[in-house]
Parts: sequence; structure tokens; C-alpha cells
Amino acid sequence: MSTITNTEHHPHRPAVLVVGAGPAGLTAAITVARNGVDVLLVERHPGTSPFPKATGVSTRTMELLRGWGLEQRAAAGGMTVQPTFAISHTLLSPAQTTVPFGYPTEEQARAVSPVVPACIPQDHLEPVLRDHLVEQGGTIRFATELTNLAVGPTGVDAELTDRKSGRRYHVHPRYVVGADGPWSGVRSAMGIQVADLGTLGEFLAVTFRADLTRQMSRRPSAINAVQVTGAEGLFVPTSADDRWIYARELRAEPGERLGDWTPERIGDVLRVGSGLPDLDPQILTVMPFVMGGHLATTFSAGPVFLVGDAAHRTTPVGGTGMNTAMQGAHNLGWKLAWVLRGWADESLLDSYELERRPIGEANVRRSLQRGPNGEADGLAWDIGVQYSSPVFGSGVGVGGRAPHLWVRRPSGGASTLDLFGDHLTVLTGPHGAPWRRAADELASEGLPITTLTLGRDLSDELAHPGALARRYGLGASGAVLIRPDGYVVWHRPSLTGESGASLRDAVDVALSRPDGASRARPSRQRRQAA
Repeated sequence: MSTITNTEHHPHRPAVLVVGAGPAGLTAAITVARNGVDVLLVERHPGTSPFPKATGVSTRTMELLRGWGLEQRAAAGGMTVQPTFAISHTLLSPAQTTVPFGYPTEEQARAVSPVVPACIPQDHLEPVLRDHLVEQGGTIRFATELTNLAVGPTGVDAELTDRKSGRRYHVHPRYVVGADGPWSGVRSAMGIQVADLGTLGEFLAVTFRADLTRQMSRRPSAINAVQVTGAEGLFVPTSADDRWIYARELRAEPGERLGDWTPERIGDVLRVGSGLPDLDPQILTVMPFVMGGHLATTFSAGPVFLVGDAAHRTTPVGGTGMNTAMQGAHNLGWKLAWVLRGWADESLLDSYELERRPIGEANVRRSLQRGPNGEADGLAWDIGVQYSSPVFGSGVGVGGRAPHLWVRRPSGGASTLDLFGDHLTVLTGPHGAPWRRAADELASEGLPITTLTLGRDLSDELAHPGALARRYGLGASGAVLIRPDGYVVWHRPSLTGESGASLRDAVDVALSRPDGASRARPSRQRRQAA
């Protein structure tokens, strides 16, 4: 990035600067803002994406949206498709082969979650996230570019340029999140390298509208491969009003160039591929793209962190990319906020890469495998993620997402997943009063922690009696500790020794607090954030 001169220092001093307003950046910013920390999100483009881009929203990502109260707002822009990869002669021909796309069926998802995966175009999802960030007090500046980033002894110096006026100004956040895509300027500024994990080739993507769905004898699949000579490729539905993407290898013929794909040629190919000789498509965009995967050599450099495509770029195969990005950004966001609020030690941030790098790499490599993925695999890479880092203890379910069960509370029915968010949760058996007293003591010190006791605060009568205790490994006096992201970090099947000291130690480990030194007292960072 260029050397900066004659710029001003802006009075706004965000605790966290997020660069890039795609799904990863928006998720990171929302998670920080929901925890009461000042966040500034900047995006070089004039607004959210005008393109459908990713459309597959996985079960776990829908759970995150549900936790923010956005499930219905997001789903309102979705479309009904089969979670399958269909192969046919033309789009209107009967499917010759239908195989799992890599997402579970609705029945499979409902067995383990309060939500189901959805097909929602990115140009609908991003505005939903944007609006929620503003509702939570976050600041967004579009048409604003990061033009210089330096980290020195006195902290972070970020220069931002208003692309409309040309005005340049500096901000000095405590942390920076680079969510600025596969060619990340943040990553380059920090000197972080990228490992190329492979490529599936160069492709052409045509976004168009046409009267197709009504004429199909079957519900469209998430991906529809056609094999008719001259139009071999993929038809992908991207909105309920018949907007589609047609994708194929760009250089399928020797010497072929992007300029060879004129509107007339594209129209002819779409007519052949669809099986409708009278089809009159409205062509919206024609774009080349490389289906490749890469992984940053590290996800952080001092106070600067990478999320989304800046950290791990997948291909569209299997629909993992946006979901991996959002889930990783959520993991980082709550940790940044809790450090800034003084509830966790800064060393907790080390667990971000330890937990998310293996997931990112696995999903990049998974997306580089040609062909569809299985249904069981679709749940395994998504809900079945197992974390391993020093913040986890031992016991039943530790390191995994807390199980979903329908429970009854005084306010009505809820999923167990609805009970966890923006705080630590201690879930105890019916004789867990000592755990409750210990948690209340921590809460009195300012730590966001709450206790739920089976039989007092909730019952599992909506499932099978005893199911919750079995799934969570709870004896009558047992307890589990669940993080704000819904992951189990500690488990005790029954009371053992001094409950107060035991729970306090578990919290200190989960938040990387050395010997409980921070004890949730406001730190220097928290005062700055406030």
C-alpha cells in the first residue's frame, strides 16, 4: 500500500475495524457489536453485493441467523429447491441421476437442529445482515477503502479513503479484521502469504432471467447439470423470480476467449441447454472465474486477523465457502469483544486459528474434489465440527456444538440452542444448586454468565423425559459450561469437590484468564471500547 501524507486523524476511534462487507465481514462486525463493542465496517464498493454469488446457507449458519432473530428475514428471500445435484440431458428433461448435493434433507436437519438449510442468494442475505449491524449500533461506511495499514509500538494505524470525495483519514482501532476477499489488501499489508491448494479450472458464469421453473416437470435441484452436446454445463437457480446462473468451463475449446461469448452465442447455448428453443433470456452479467482453493499461511499477525476468503478460499463445490466464512467470523467476533470488554484474556484470541484453521483447510480441500458430496458429510462438516484448543476441558461433548433438543421454559417451548448466546451458560442437573451459587458469584463480578437448571428453569417434556440429561451427560448434580457460540467447553457429570473453585477454574480456562486474574474487572481495552 502507498505511503500516506497530508491526511487527518478521524475522531471516531473504533475498538475494531472490519475491512470488507461480505458475509464474513458483516458476521464479524455483528458479533462484536452485539457484545457492546464499538465497531467500524468499511467496504470499497458503494453497497452490498448486487450479485447472487453464494446461495447455499447451511444448517449451522441458519442457527447463527436464528440466534440473532434473523431466520425469517433471511428465509424470506429464499427459494425452494431440492438439496440435490441433478444430471439430465437438458434442464427440462427428466433427471437421469440425482445425488446428494452435500446438504442434509429437511428431515435429517430437523432431527438435530431447530432449523433447516436454505437456498438464499447473497444479494438478499447481505442487506439483512447490514441492517442488523446498524440496529446493533455498528457503523458502516461504503465506498471507503483501506489504503494503508501499519502496526507499530503505539498500535494500529489504518488509513481510509472516501472513494467519492477522495478524502483520507486515519483511525486507530485496537484490532483489525481483514474480510476483504481472496486478494486481501489486509493480508498483503501484513506480509501474510498464501498456499495454493489446487484448482479445478477457469469457468464462465452467466447470470440471466428466463421463464424456466414453471416449465420444469420437477422442482429444480440446487445444481442442475446438463449434458446436451454444445451446452454442457450447470444451471443454478438463484432467486424465486427465475434468476439463474449458467456455468461452464471457459476454455472448453482450444483458443477460446471471454470475448467469444457474445450475447447471441450465450442465448443459443441457453436455449440448447434448457431444451427450450424459443427461450428469450435476459442476460444480466457475464463473468469469468477460477475455481481454485487457497489457505493463508497464518490467520493473524499481532492485532490483525483474517476471515472468509482472505483466510481460506473454497470453490463453489459443496456449498461450504460462505458458511465456513461466516462461522469462522462468528468464532473470532465474540472473542475479540470479550477481550475488549475485559471478560477474557487477550491470549483467548490464539484459539481462533487453532479452532478454525483445520476446519477451513478441510473445507477448501473438500471443495476441490470433483463431484457431489454425501448427505451425512453435509452434517459432519457443518454441525459436526469438533474444536481442539487449550480452552477446552474434558468430558461428554466437550469441543462440540451443544446438542439441540426441544425444551419447555416458563415462557414457552424453545430449542436448547436458543438458550445460548452472548453469555456463558451453566446447564445443571436438578440438584445443581452449588453450581448456581458459583455462577452467581461470577456474575456479581460483572461476567456475563447465566445458569439453567433442569426441572427448575426448563424441562425436556417436549422431547423424551431424561433426553436432555442423557445428551448432555448430566447426572442429578452435574453441570456443563457452554460458550457464547454454543460450544461445550467443560463438563462434570456430578458434584466433585469444591464446586465454586471448580467452575471458576473452568471459566478461567475457557476464557484464557491466567489464575482468574482478570475476574471480569474492566480492563484498559474495555474502557477504550466504552
